[in-house]
Amino acid sequence: MMGLTAQSSGIHAFLEELNQSSVKADAIIALAGNPNTGKSTVFNGLTGLNQHTGNWPGKTVILARGNYQHRNKNITLVDLPGTYSLLANSADEQVARDFICFGNPDATVVVADATCIERNLNLVLQVMEVTTKTILCVNLIDEAKRKNIAIDCSGLEKILGIPVIPAVARDKVGLTELKDAIHKVAIEKKPICPHPLIYNESIENAINQLQNDVETLLQGKFNSRWAAMRLLDGDATMITEMLHHLKKDQRQEPLAIRRGEAHCYE
Repeated sequence: MMGLTAQSSGIHAFLEELNQSSVKADAIIALAGNPNTGKSTVFNGLTGLNQHTGNWPGKTVILARGNYQHRNKNITLVDLPGTYSLLANSADEQVARDFICFGNPDATVVVADATCIERNLNLVLQVMEVTTKTILCVNLIDEAKRKNIAIDCSGLEKILGIPVIPAVARDKVGLTELKDAIHKVAIEKKPICPHPLIYNESIENAINQLQNDVETLLQGKFNSRWAAMRLLDGDATMITEMLHHLKKDQRQEPLAIRRGEAHCYE
């Protein structure tokens, strides 16, 4: 694999590849979603023919990345494998999870199918628990209308606290608005304030007991509430990956830590 060090693997090798790309990105965006939501159509609509496809280092999982320009900024889009969850029950889910959790993308766009929005929201809510920089693209709005399904995207935006963009990607409807939303979040650093999921009292108490210690251990590098929940889950693969990432982080700076919070997305 071009430009990789002998010690690199997984997320770190992929980040090195991105860092050595001939196209210097002003922002790196993760594109996530359930299978068959039209995610690849969104990816193709945004990037055109400017794409590269390859294996995730160390796995047989194929993913694509591409570039586009918007408002004179170079945006690199990473098309993650279709996944129903970030709980990493498969290699595809692990790749998607690792890039969103450890790749520190400037924004994560989750593509959802408007005809079965309720099922798709499970992944949206999981991504929102990892990163505040989440954008929801509700694709296939035309198919939903044909089935007499009405999606109140403005209402959904208020409920979730994140930008929600309706789209018909195969007709390129909504893609300019999606680029604008990405620009606000990733370039202008317009912070998003997603509304947190509140669990029952016993779970919330357990999270609170862990969260301060987790925050100290992780030094602000990950969302401490989310990490505390993974500890409560006993998610051994996630805990191992976080420790591995922290050790790596002591030796090198991550690819892109571009934070800045002042006002919520509007």
